[in-house]
Amino acid sequence: MTRATKKHADPQRPARPAQPAAGVAPIRENGYTDLRSYGAIGDGRTVALIALDGSIDWFPIPNLDGTPVFARLLDESEGGALELTPTQPFTASRRYLPGTNVLETTFTTDTGVAVLTDALVTGFAGRLPWAELARRVVGVKGSVRFRWRVAPGTCLSTASPWIQKTAHGPVIRVDSVTIAVRGIDHGPRGGGDRALAGRFTTSAKSHHVLAVAGTANEPLHIPQPELTDGGIERTVRNWETWSEEFTYDGPWKEAVQRSALALKLLIYSPTGSIAAAATTSLPESSRGGKNWDYRFAWVRDLAYTVHALIRFGLREETHASVSWLLRTIRANGPDLHVFYRLDGALPGGVEKHDSTGWRNAGPVVTGNPASGQLQLGVFGDLFDVMRLYVRAGNVLDQETGRMLAGVADRACDEWRRPDAGMWELEDTRHYTSSKMGCWQALDAAVELSELGQIPGDPARWRSEKNLIAEWVREHCWSETRQSYVMYPGTEELDASVLLHATSGFDRGPRMSSTIDAIQKELARGPLVYRYSGAEAEEATFVACAFWLASALVCIGRTEESIALMDELISLSNDVGLYSEMIDAEDLSFLGNLPQGLSHLALINAAITIEELTREKPAAK
Repeated sequence: MTRATKKHADPQRPARPAQPAAGVAPIRENGYTDLRSYGAIGDGRTVALIALDGSIDWFPIPNLDGTPVFARLLDESEGGALELTPTQPFTASRRYLPGTNVLETTFTTDTGVAVLTDALVTGFAGRLPWAELARRVVGVKGSVRFRWRVAPGTCLSTASPWIQKTAHGPVIRVDSVTIAVRGIDHGPRGGGDRALAGRFTTSAKSHHVLAVAGTANEPLHIPQPELTDGGIERTVRNWETWSEEFTYDGPWKEAVQRSALALKLLIYSPTGSIAAAATTSLPESSRGGKNWDYRFAWVRDLAYTVHALIRFGLREETHASVSWLLRTIRANGPDLHVFYRLDGALPGGVEKHDSTGWRNAGPVVTGNPASGQLQLGVFGDLFDVMRLYVRAGNVLDQETGRMLAGVADRACDEWRRPDAGMWELEDTRHYTSSKMGCWQALDAAVELSELGQIPGDPARWRSEKNLIAEWVREHCWSETRQSYVMYPGTEELDASVLLHATSGFDRGPRMSSTIDAIQKELARGPLVYRYSGAEAEEATFVACAFWLASALVCIGRTEESIALMDELISLSNDVGLYSEMIDAEDLSFLGNLPQGLSHLALINAAITIEELTREKPAAK
């Protein structure tokens, strides 16, 4: 019996989450709904999260990393939401229109059926200069009574919304944001001094539109609802065109394409940077805690993204992301930082806000304290980007080559320093995966030098790379655990070591034995905790489970890898999205979402399995 079969037979394995394909009744407790309830839409500049009951509970306008004017996700009473929901009991099911990030929700009541289509519409030449949300309701049969309410919040307790009457109708103002609401057969009525609201009833083939447009610190283009309505079809076509360029015919194709579309939502088109997630302050444990802001661009995430973009043949996004990274490093050098703002600037400090947090699990913060940390793994991330870019048939400019040569020289010296590790921990140590990341950087530097992409003699880089490998084998291996450990002198395990089966540092017996140790201690069913002791403070980390699947195939344990992937694919929500964490007991989502690293890990695991199991052409 293989390990994969044993895992499937494990009676302690949690049940798979129910998928609402046939329609379920959405539940809110004290104003909050489960994080699995959210679907995401976007326009290349911001992202809106839509609950299964039709409420948009997260929507920064107009930029993803701005203070959110709709944030009921983090503050039920003062966060603000765009509600559009039946007034009588209902069930709901939903899907993304194929090949798009346009969300379709079907509401069924005792009296009828209606379909809601949500899109952040794009223009003829790409994203619009403002944020424009289209919400279309079409009656299918019978009648369904709907109510809607556009009620901005207090921008995390920093501003108060108000209605201003203008010559062109009412607008909502809050802080620097101006919002207009117009519609077709949408029954506007009331709303008070801080919101706009209304009601309407569908009938068979009836057509109702809510158009919401917003800007910040600039004039507002009042939406024309007929144009906004037509913009849904244009947006669908734009997404379909993008998906047609997507080339992947390997295993788990639907999940891979959906993850690619989720990742596309996080690409900030004004610069080409990639946000780690669309939200802030969602706790990593059901008990609360570790509430961080992930609306920044990590060099690590960009490295994994470039691998996927190249594999999918998406040339424009690949070049935009690489160019953004190089411009940003030069502008903020000479030090290489762990992450940057989406506009390329250095992150500021952390600010706590007077908001309750999701299900009162505060604090709510903007900013991330890891910005000033030393993380040596970033050297490997940067060089992996450059190596993949060159392997794809591109060439580096001279300035980039000189810059990379300097970074490689720094890696030769700095790998000996303790750092915060990949997990951005408070205790600085000689983390094993950080040393492996420096090995990866120098391995890539040697290759790029031999290809003529980096100036200078690679002899030092090759020599230091070998020294790192020897040091890790001597100091970071436990004979007792038969595993690589988190850092020298400990018996604790770290799932980030799994990344270095894929990097090529070790694909032999030691990595296989390390996988066994990680499965025994850190795995719960198909899910994996980040490191020893993490179970006491957080849920399982989704990406780690996909890294395990990648590592398994890299060392030749293919059947286990495929079986694990099958299980992990089933753990997304009903529309294929993943958060940062999943609770091992009840499979509820935790942490920020959609989480880029989770989707990247899925994509790269599928690519790795496909590449390593692809049948090679027979020799002639």
